[in-house]
Amino acid sequence: MYPSTNPHNPNIPLSPRLVIGITGASGAILGIRMLETLKGMPIETHLVLSDSARLTIPQETGRQVEQVLALADHWYDFHDLSASIASGSFTTRGMVIIPCSIKTLSAVANSYTGDLIARAADVTLKEGRSLILVVRETPYHPGHIRLMSEAAAAGAVIFPPVPAFYNKPQSVDDLIDNTVGRILLRLGIENHLYHEWQGAPQE
Repeated sequence: MYPSTNPHNPNIPLSPRLVIGITGASGAILGIRMLETLKGMPIETHLVLSDSARLTIPQETGRQVEQVLALADHWYDFHDLSASIASGSFTTRGMVIIPCSIKTLSAVANSYTGDLIARAADVTLKEGRSLILVVRETPYHPGHIRLMSEAAAAGAVIFPPVPAFYNKPQSVDDLIDNTVGRILLRLGIENHLYHEWQGAPQE
């Protein structure tokens, strides 16, 4: 179910660790749902919440920050640049910033590692690991598009939370689950949240 080697170098085992950053962009529930889904899987989660995320989480979800932290196997202070995930020697299978604010996108695109989320993302890129940015903003102006292009050129995957409708979602939870499921699949983590397209019905 889970790939065992790094796609960039088949001689390097793929770590079961996954770094998750949650920023203050709207859509905190996406990161929370990812943590909930991974809780029952053989994936070790390493979580960082930005200062703004700590404000957004209770506003948008009604949950307390402590409840979200408890979903992770390990969590770190946003300002602690001495944390283990700030070093490339700490092996992971990659990192997801979900949701990713434009401020954090800018930091990643410009290699500005002023906080732990940006530093861990930069480490992920320099080590050739998967970095997924769930950029949560709309509409985009040319500056946003330029930053996404620069981050993609550095190796990041730009993955806006655009819902799919072929599976006929019946609720907001369905939309959230499908998005999170597709992100996990992009990391090579099989899950039950997304619905695979089976082709159009034959007449």
